[in-house]
This record gives sequence, C-alpha cells and structure tokens, in this order.
Amino acid sequence: MPADSFDRYGSDVLATYNRRAAPVALPKVEAEFDLVVEEVASDFCGSVTRVEGRTVELEDRHGKRRVFPLGAGFLLEGRAVELVHPKTAATRAAEAGPRRTASGSIAAPLERARVARPSRIYVEGRHDAELVEKVWGDDLRGEGVVVEYLEGVDDLDAVVRDFAPTRERRIGVLVDHLVPGSKESRIAEAVARGPYGAHVAVVGHPFVDIWQAVTPPAMGIQAWPTVPRSIEWKHGICEAFGWPHGDQADIARAWKRILGRVTTYTDLEPVLLGRVEQLIDFVTEPV
Repeated sequence: MPADSFDRYGSDVLATYNRRAAPVALPKVEAEFDLVVEEVASDFCGSVTRVEGRTVELEDRHGKRRVFPLGAGFLLEGRAVELVHPKTAATRAAEAGPRRTASGSIAAPLERARVARPSRIYVEGRHDAELVEKVWGDDLRGEGVVVEYLEGVDDLDAVVRDFAPTRERRIGVLVDHLVPGSKESRIAEAVARGPYGAHVAVVGHPFVDIWQAVTPPAMGIQAWPTVPRSIEWKHGICEAFGWPHGDQADIARAWKRILGRVTTYTDLEPVLLGRVEQLIDFVTEPV
C-alpha cells in the first residue's frame, strides 16, 4: 500500500485499548470482635467472634459459626472491604503515642505498676470482674489494687470476717441491684453494722445485672428489654435479642458480645462509673 494511502481502519485498532481495568484498592477494615460483615461468595452474614492466623470466624444471629480466610470478599454495610488482622494493643499504643486509659485517666508508664496492696475490691461475679478490668485495669494495676469476685453476695459477711479488714487493709465491694428494700441492701447494712464496718465500703448500682450497666447506645438499642420476673433475667435478655440461651456456654458468649461493645468509660452508665471510682479511692486512701 502506498505510504500516502488512507487506511480506513488505522494502523492498530487496539493501540489505545486498555485490556485490564485499573485495580481498585479496597478499604482495609480490622476484623475486631463483634464487627458484623457479610461474606460475598456464601452470603453468610455474622459478627466476628475470633481471628486466628489468616482466618476469621463469623457467627450469625442463629448461633451458626463459619470460618473464612481474611482478605477481600466481604461487605461491611453493603460496601466491599478487605478484612485484616486486628492490630495489637502495643501497635496501637506506639501509633497513638501518649494515651488515656479506658477509664479516661492519663496512661501511666509501665514502671509505675505497683506491688499489690493488702486492700482488695470485691465484685459479685466473673462478668463484673471482666468489665472492671476492661475499663479500669490500667488504673488498678498502677495503684496495685487486686479485684476478686464473690460468686454472689449472700456470704459477704463471712468473707469480711475471714479477711478481718483494718485501716491498713480495707475492703471495697461492688454489688448489683443495691436498691432500698432489696436483699443486697440488707446484706450491705449488716456488714456496715458489724465489727469491721468502718473499714469496708459496700456500694452498688441499681441494675439487675452488670450487663445492664452498658449503655443502650453502646449496644445499638433504644433501651434494655424488660424481662418478666418469671424468666431468668439473662435468658430473657438473650431471647429478646434473638441470641442462643440454651446453656451456660450460650450465656457466656452473650456476655462476650456485650463486653465487646465496651471500649471506654463512655460506654458505661454514670451511676456505675461513680461507684467504681469511689471504691478505688476508698482502698487507696493514704493511711
């Protein structure tokens, strides 16, 4: 073909065609406990219960669990994301620099942690202890205060007598459902009248259980459900939320979900915050 001839098709019809679309970077989201996502390939929707190695475990609202590889292939609120391993506490601290503890206090340097004081704070059960640890753990370690749980307050008077508190070794006690006329209030009054009353502080919150001290906004609800007295309270709460509640393992998983909603003191009701701070002040007051 002569050089000056017109080529109606051009020299290369694909010269300007990009055969492959530019890759789109997905937002990276840490697979933190209780994060709700949908796995695209299986349409399985659930909350994160565990991250191990390069896998993430999801649990749907019926309690069914499935394990998927971390990475792309998930939807968060309808948006495609890449799930990544959560950062460790040390990594977060290094990135954030000086920080506040979950209770709102300025984080103390590690070398400030103290040998345990002889004084103690007692709470009713394991869930109470775990919540106090999550929010006030750094402060308590800095002050050298140990928290123990009682498995109920019925034997509180015997616990106090065995401990035999003094001005140098006091006891602080956090009680559920401490309202006028309740069994708990009568036990607290008996301890206050006893021989060690001056060295024991029994305070409490009005909620049926420590679960209810987590604020409704932190739980993503308008208010905690009302449970009839004929139904065990925790079972009633799980039933209202549509969570499994057939055995103690189900109740434990429900508590982990609730505890996972708590990140700082702002996720707790003020009435609980004040009582815990009161106990810390009581057992750390200079002699």
